[in-house]
Amino acid sequence: MSNPTIAITGVGLITGAGDDVEKCWASLVEGTTGIRQNTLFDTSELLSSWVGLVTAEQRADIDRCYSLAATAVSEALAGSGLDLSTVDRDRVAVVVGSSLGAMSTLEDVHRKLVATGELDAVKAAGSQVYCVGDFIAAEFDLRGPRIVLSNACAASAVAVGYAAELLWRGDVDYVVCGGVDPIAFLSASGFTSLGALDPEPCSPMAASTGLTLGEGAGFMILEAPHTAAERGADVLAEVGGYGLTCDGYHQTAPDPGGKGAFASMKQALHTAGLTPSDVDYINLHGTGTPANDVSEPKAIKLLYQGGATPPVSSTKSMVGHTLGAAGAVEGVVSTLAISRGALPPTINTRGIEPPSKLDIIPDTGRPGSPAVVLSNSFAFGGNNATVVYTKPGQPTGAKPTEAVRDVLITGVAGLAGSATDTEALTKSFVDNESCFAQQVDIDGLGNVPFGRVDTSVLAGKLNPGKARRMDPLSILASSVVRDVYARHGKQSRAEQEETGIVFATGIGPCSSVVGFHEPVITGGMAAANPLIFPNTVVNAAAGHVAMQYRYRGYTATIVNGGTSSVLALQLASRVIARGGAERIMVVVADEYPQPAVRTVASLPGYSRDGAVVPHGRTGAVLSEGAVAILLESPEAASSRGATALASVAGFGLSGESVGIGGLGPDGSAWARSLRLAMGDAGDRPVDAVVSAASGRRLVDLAEKRALAAAGLAETPVVTPKAVFGETFGSAAGLGLVAALTGGVHGRVLLSSFAYGGSYAAAVLDIPSAGEES
Repeated sequence: MSNPTIAITGVGLITGAGDDVEKCWASLVEGTTGIRQNTLFDTSELLSSWVGLVTAEQRADIDRCYSLAATAVSEALAGSGLDLSTVDRDRVAVVVGSSLGAMSTLEDVHRKLVATGELDAVKAAGSQVYCVGDFIAAEFDLRGPRIVLSNACAASAVAVGYAAELLWRGDVDYVVCGGVDPIAFLSASGFTSLGALDPEPCSPMAASTGLTLGEGAGFMILEAPHTAAERGADVLAEVGGYGLTCDGYHQTAPDPGGKGAFASMKQALHTAGLTPSDVDYINLHGTGTPANDVSEPKAIKLLYQGGATPPVSSTKSMVGHTLGAAGAVEGVVSTLAISRGALPPTINTRGIEPPSKLDIIPDTGRPGSPAVVLSNSFAFGGNNATVVYTKPGQPTGAKPTEAVRDVLITGVAGLAGSATDTEALTKSFVDNESCFAQQVDIDGLGNVPFGRVDTSVLAGKLNPGKARRMDPLSILASSVVRDVYARHGKQSRAEQEETGIVFATGIGPCSSVVGFHEPVITGGMAAANPLIFPNTVVNAAAGHVAMQYRYRGYTATIVNGGTSSVLALQLASRVIARGGAERIMVVVADEYPQPAVRTVASLPGYSRDGAVVPHGRTGAVLSEGAVAILLESPEAASSRGATALASVAGFGLSGESVGIGGLGPDGSAWARSLRLAMGDAGDRPVDAVVSAASGRRLVDLAEKRALAAAGLAETPVVTPKAVFGETFGSAAGLGLVAALTGGVHGRVLLSSFAYGGSYAAAVLDIPSAGEES
């Protein structure tokens, strides 16, 4: 039986409470607030000017998000004693959670565009959420897998879960894992539009009159306990397990009964081999909003079934809500509670007894020796994440975490550009007819080719009441799931409620971000639309799909450029293989409003005439697209009589430290992902490669060299981007649909890349007609 615990050997922290671990911890245990007046931008139209503001001066040459991340990562590495010059940097992963990324820079770019019509395409492209992972990799020369999670306020707790999956399977030796988010005008104006900000510093679990925004970064160095022991590292605490669930209840509000939060805590403890009675302290999500502060205590009481509950506290009362960074910030706090022997308080109770009757450790910290800590993080879209932290060597009854069963693909659907369902997509692929024949008029560029999806047609096929609240990304996501069920049969309600969703996207909900921000730029807060703001978080589409199809299972959201499809498939497959779920719907979608099209079309390598010939130096054409892939355990598929379309054989992830927007031309890092995937799949040779070639010379040449270096130079290659266009996040998934519906069979390798130097490959076994997968 393998030990699923993971050693935490270094931590880094910067918040409003202090600019390093020692200062933050001293403030937190003393109950000293880090909430102060916002000096970053005008707050005169906002509900509150109070924020958990970092006061340390940040680097002027980079976005505030990147500067905060660099500070915390540097401290975590230094504290871990890990000398990067002595380890294989190819096996050091970067796994980050963020809701906003470099939003401050992106806001500036957008303001200038609205005011003058000028677009800084390089800055816009370098300020996407996934770029924070590329920045960290380049800053510290880390060349392993790179994943950015964006489940809104649960993002970095989900990141800890993904890091655990990598370490449990031995994919890497070390993970630089954490979260970062800055104070940004978008979020401050958005929460103002929802009426969710407290005019005064927040009072979680007491007055509960709203949240206070905060900023910061928390990072941990994670490794296997035996690795830490071999290098003599001091283990501060361990990650024992994690749980992720979705409510499928409401776009912004949690399930009022706390059922989803209860399920995430129960799942986390089950993975760790522990029981509620083992828990010594719970670090609450504890935002201060009325809905959260009612539902979370209910979830805890469900967990304890009327029995005594442990002490709890909300450290957001001192640092504010750091959004996507919160799970990691509070993970570091949980680690310090274990290693330092103290419990941080909930301050600013305003003399009010907690309505929940929980022991919220009011006002000042207290001594304690917690051996097991739960840390909760919840988010828009009904996302629930819980991580279990334990003292080193804590006895558990944990289950094995290595793969113990196969994973099957039992349903697929896709759309791209003018092909708005799988039937049309397949016909385009088989007939070699372009899905991006449209010419769109782009400010400053004139007519350029682009594969736009008519989302009004798609929305007309969805539930009108639900579709009305969806943004384009959510409509794409919901539509491909609908098509999966139309093609392969719908599950029963009980099966749907057990289904998880792993959502992924190249860059996220661009239309919603632009649609919310632009009116505020031109008309102030009076023009802010509270119906649009909830869709600006990357995981909003997953929430809409979960609500529409009653999903209540495992959930995560990945935003990683062009590798997003393969990463989503890998995460879902790993969870199912180890028994963490029976059935997960992988959904990947990409949509591009005019500013996004203008950004991509302004950069080198875009085909202006619409001709795309992979390896032909024609240039690429951007296209919108979406794919849904249903993964199941053999037992789950058999129980409902589902036909296996393919089986999952292996994955390979790699990276290189080329910086934001970069791509190594020699293909060596790319080749590493291909070799790792084939090695994970076993000795059987690959029969076909689904290529990432798009017509852009740099990409196509790098992949050609990678294929040669991986021994695949003579293997037949399928180039779906010649027909579908460059959809980025959904590209590899659409390639899989093309292979499954277009007659490709045998052992198939999916190849993908993301600008910034990360690569992901998957190997799948597709049976020919009459064979069983």
